Amino acid sequence: LLSPLQKWALLALSACSSLCCLCCLLGLLVAIGLTLGTQGRVLLGPCSVGSATLAPVSRECPFDPTRVYVSAPGLGMCP
Repeated sequence: LLSPLQKWALLALSACSSLCCLCCLLGLLVAIGLTLGTQGRVLLGPCSVGSATLAPVSRECPFDPTRVYVSAPGLGMCP
């Protein structure tokens, strides 16, 4: 059984975790909304037209639209 102090600590950690999760969810929704609302142009906004062919390796373009990101579960590495 938990002592009253442990219960309060668990409640406080749970509240902090929930708040952090809510902030992450709101940030994700804003990012998805901006991406869909501008049809992805915001992601490539910092890229100059002259560096379009060098965009993936250029410092001027922080986002590489040609790169495929694969996670471990996507590769079937997790049981």
